[in-house]
Amino acid sequence: MKKYNLSIFILITLYSLLTSASAQWLETTIPVGHNPLALAWNSTNNKIYCANYGFGYRIYDSTVTVIDGETNQVIATIIVGTCPRALLYNPINNKIYCANSGEYPNLDSTVTVISGTTDSVITTIRVGASPFAFTYNSINNKIYCANSYSYNMTVIDGASDSVITTLPSGGEAMVYNTSNNKVYSPNYFGDSVSVIDGATNQLIATIPMFYPRAFSYNPINNEVYCAGGSNVAVIDGISNQVVATIPVGVYPYALVLNSTNNKIYCANAASDNITIIDGSTNQIITTTTVGDVPWALVFNPTNNKVYCACAAIDSVTVIDGLTNQVIATLGVGYQPQAFTYNPLQNRIYVGNYHGSSISVIRDSIISGIEENHQPLTADRFLLEVYPNPAKTLTAIRYSLPAESKVSLQLYDISGRLVKTLVNEQKKQGNYSATLNSQTLPTGVYFLSLETEEQRIIKRLVVVK
Repeated sequence: MKKYNLSIFILITLYSLLTSASAQWLETTIPVGHNPLALAWNSTNNKIYCANYGFGYRIYDSTVTVIDGETNQVIATIIVGTCPRALLYNPINNKIYCANSGEYPNLDSTVTVISGTTDSVITTIRVGASPFAFTYNSINNKIYCANSYSYNMTVIDGASDSVITTLPSGGEAMVYNTSNNKVYSPNYFGDSVSVIDGATNQLIATIPMFYPRAFSYNPINNEVYCAGGSNVAVIDGISNQVVATIPVGVYPYALVLNSTNNKIYCANAASDNITIIDGSTNQIITTTTVGDVPWALVFNPTNNKVYCACAAIDSVTVIDGLTNQVIATLGVGYQPQAFTYNPLQNRIYVGNYHGSSISVIRDSIISGIEENHQPLTADRFLLEVYPNPAKTLTAIRYSLPAESKVSLQLYDISGRLVKTLVNEQKKQGNYSATLNSQTLPTGVYFLSLETEEQRIIKRLVVVK
């Protein structure tokens, strides 16, 4: 430790210990349209999009509500197709795709493409019957739309918004393998998972799986997790072989990856608990009891928390990612069913299906090392990092309330200095820097922003 910065090491140790002792609080409730069923965050413009399913209401109640990610104000309401139920953000072209599932039996199934800049409709794409889910191919800029009632998949070009092809595989969930450029989709009646080559759009494998209904991709181990029946199957991303079958609770309905600790969480809707799986061994670590009908999951990489929407008791259970302990239960709106995460303001957005509202949850660290409750402004000392986890480039923004000598440095988890990004005198104002995360080994790092008066530390997770 003699060569390491001892004060930084102590702060990092305190940070790691105290992230579990954070304050979870309901910041606000935002009224939206009827039956919010899906949420998505626009990382380019810091906006949240909410698909209002509007089932049983007139067609013009099928809308997408747009919310400013900084102020939590509704800034637009967009008319889309009938019964919108899934959203996807395309970061390359700054577009939002909305799957309109139509009303049974006269299905009018389309995908509405929305400009992330103007929040206006660009075009409408005809797809298969009752589209339920999306996934995005970042390598080839393709959007995959799973059509539940026609049991097929529409492949859309992200640049032209034209249909490339339709493949005979589709259901209510999808996932993309970034390492091998593959798409995974369920075949409900065939009790199997289809594996599609992302470059050629060809079916390359069919994997037996009973009633697959949820997916999660683990880039750390290059494995795909698929929940079905009362099990989670682990699929090797290279060989397309099932390498483990993990028994979980009854009716597993949602999966999420904790990229900080390499854990997979499985929400078991009918047994009111979450199975926590070690991503390196695929062994069950523990089973954590949560509220009635755990329906949706989201991971907060900034503070290492997992959030579970308990639809039957109108609450969100918060689990510490390190200790696997429930640290908070927050009352939200009526029947929460959807999440999205805004890393810039460290907010969790919860769609309350029968409450026609969005609950906004904030997570703040009370250690004094980090406190980020306000937008980035030049009159406050703040540090923001995105994306986190990072794979290629990491954007760093910081603000200085007064002129000072500034040091922005990256440390590894042991407190060893990895890189100095800034070391100079700067005037009051807002600044930005870029870190090439691709050159760093997978792991947990800490960014330290220090002036003559103050210091902030932010955790950064690097994945491959």
